[in-house]
Amino acid sequence: MTNSRVAAVIVDFHAGDSLVNCISSLRQNGVSDIVVVENGTEGSANEVLSGIDVTLVQPGVNLGYGRGVNRGVAFTRASEYLLVSNPDVVVHEGAVASLIAFLDEHPDVGLVGPKIVSSDGSTYPSVRRFPNVFLAGTHALLSPWWKNNPWTKQYRSPGKNGRVDWVSGALFLVRRSVYELVGGFDERYFMFGEDMDLCWRVGHSNYRVDADLDAVVTHVEGVSRKRAPRAMTIAHHRSAIRFEWQTASGWRRLLAPLAISVLLLRLGLVLLVGKGHD
Repeated sequence: MTNSRVAAVIVDFHAGDSLVNCISSLRQNGVSDIVVVENGTEGSANEVLSGIDVTLVQPGVNLGYGRGVNRGVAFTRASEYLLVSNPDVVVHEGAVASLIAFLDEHPDVGLVGPKIVSSDGSTYPSVRRFPNVFLAGTHALLSPWWKNNPWTKQYRSPGKNGRVDWVSGALFLVRRSVYELVGGFDERYFMFGEDMDLCWRVGHSNYRVDADLDAVVTHVEGVSRKRAPRAMTIAHHRSAIRFEWQTASGWRRLLAPLAISVLLLRLGLVLLVGKGHD
């Protein structure tokens, strides 16, 4: 059954068959209004999407994730909800309906994310806290070498009283009215951190961010990222620095240079030894 209450935007970067699988899973969940923004080489999605009924937006340049989503939203038809997805995501049966029901039942929630599992079936830590200086510093320095350290576990969990600060941008459902209220994604973020920033602004607009663990998607992480791992690592750290500087206030603003120094140190170490990012 087609669900006209939701429109989907997928930002593609040479995802190939993974993009086709993502679209197919959305169709099976009743989503008919699907916009694909091609951030890769112009024309790279044409052959993959041959015969598939989607709206293809080809800006001719890599806009970055958030800017790509914003462009894609402009091509969607009127709908109550917007579903934003990476191209390497497979949406399980009933997940979209569950996310819609969650927002229907929680009018104070503006944006909701699903449970994300990796291709091996393990749960991806998609629900996270906004980092403070200590938590961000310890997670940043330790996670590349000690993945299960207690500070990274704390960062990758709900906050006080089970409150969800932010959810992964791999896939989420947001009220169109809320997305427009906060101005969509901040286009100063090229890749990474734009989801954290969006959730930050939703949370400061009298709406909550939450997770619906009854809705499940599989994320085959890194399909697009592996084409330019070094550039993605740099973009990840640049976005973390931007978020810290934009959101820090009071005593946190005084400590922001320290936090930024830690992130720059981590970037240097990661590039030196070739470790990935979270």
